[in-house]
Amino acid sequence: MAGEVKDIKDSDFQKLVLDSQEPVLVDFWATWCAPCRAIAPSVEALSTQYKGQVQFTKMNIDENQDTPQKYNIRSIPTLLLFKGGKVVEQIVGAVPKSKIEDAVKKSLA
Repeated sequence: MAGEVKDIKDSDFQKLVLDSQEPVLVDFWATWCAPCRAIAPSVEALSTQYKGQVQFTKMNIDENQDTPQKYNIRSIPTLLLFKGGKVVEQIVGAVPKSKIEDAVKKSLA
């Protein structure tokens, strides 16, 4: 996918998300998930808008099962916003871009 959203895996989750100095949004998704595809453009747009302030990542739950299991991901899309290695916000389902942006703004406060 183009833009600023980085594909991550179980193996680099610690380094890229938990150890990050900036807030990190993780989009848990799968290729077969229509709502996941529906919110992808919003996540892309926000990743460009907040470049340098917030990291935007996505994790395919079919290819990576340890991390989604650890964070109890039961339905997708699920967006988790991490700050200082901890989950500070969780959004489940296809939501408007404004709801995702509100969570991102809150993480910067």
